[in-house]
Amino acid sequence: MDTLFSVEEAARQLGGISKWTVHAWLSQGRLQRTKVGGRTMIRESELEKVIQDGGKSPSRPRPAKGKAMMAARHVVKSQDRTSSPATQSSKASGGL
Repeated sequence: MDTLFSVEEAARQLGGISKWTVHAWLSQGRLQRTKVGGRTMIRESELEKVIQDGGKSPSRPRPAKGKAMMAARHVVKSQDRTSSPATQSSKASGGL
């Protein structure tokens, strides 16, 4: 049977991180909670998983930053120009 830790104890076990970080990880699903009465507890095996993963988030796409973000915006703007209502109406009427 796993040892159960309070949020504060879990934070200490994870190297003294903030209890608010532990709460955030619970909300994000990075840690699973075990409710005992009204208390939120965390199993030792859950802490071991986070330690094994090196505290990394599960893989998921991250928002683009910097040059990647600028390139993505450029592509979207280019697509908007090619499918704008003015372009579509002039194509439909035989203009251009």
